[in-house]
Amino acid sequence: MRVAIITGASSGLGEQYALAVDKLCETIEEIWVIARREDKLNSLAAKLSKKVKVLPLDITKTEDLEKFSKELDAPNTEVKLLINNAGFGKLANFDSVSSEISAGMVRLNCEALTVITAMVLPQMSENSEIINSCSIASFAPNTRMAVYSSTKAYVMSFSRALREELKSRKINVLAVCPGPMDTEFLSTAGIEKGTSHTFDTLPRVKPDVIAKKSLIASKKRKAVYTNLLFYKFYRFLAKILPHSIVMKLAGT
Repeated sequence: MRVAIITGASSGLGEQYALAVDKLCETIEEIWVIARREDKLNSLAAKLSKKVKVLPLDITKTEDLEKFSKELDAPNTEVKLLINNAGFGKLANFDSVSSEISAGMVRLNCEALTVITAMVLPQMSENSEIINSCSIASFAPNTRMAVYSSTKAYVMSFSRALREELKSRKINVLAVCPGPMDTEFLSTAGIEKGTSHTFDTLPRVKPDVIAKKSLIASKKRKAVYTNLLFYKFYRFLAKILPHSIVMKLAGT
């Protein structure tokens, strides 16, 4: 059974990834959708034409990771596509965010992504793909999003290094770096209109476009996908300018 696994699939970009995989990935036979909200996952499953396995799991919890491991051990399970999409952020100065929230970002954005990847890799064969949801926040540190941008810098570094390691196995790893999207991420992060001049003025990207185009980029064995010329230029600036300058230019 050729499987695609998507974490953070209950809404936003994760939901769009499931819809895009359903339409574009002809060789995938079954889609596993993972998130905490079972009702949202069931609603998503009803929209898909392929066979779907609904896994209402909190991937930051050991007991739920053990449940996931048992699913992976099922006979004839071949994972052809892993999309590590689960994650969250918080817009605020570091000293005003609870240690629990900051630690939660690290656990979900970094630790859970790493653990899920390690668990899935033994089930992956040649020409399989890993897509990691990164962010334009990975390009340089961001004030008022110190932890979030740091976790995404980790995802970028991890994705690039893992891609090199897996070349001999012909498994590609793509880091997807979208700009702001009008999804639940913004409200969860406390980014409402008026809370950040930067976020208010940045061009929005569409989750369905990101999902489709990053799947195409992954098929082409790209290392990084960034949508819109504006954000590609920001990525270029972050490479050539000192980060102290980039932080002041970006603001939050």
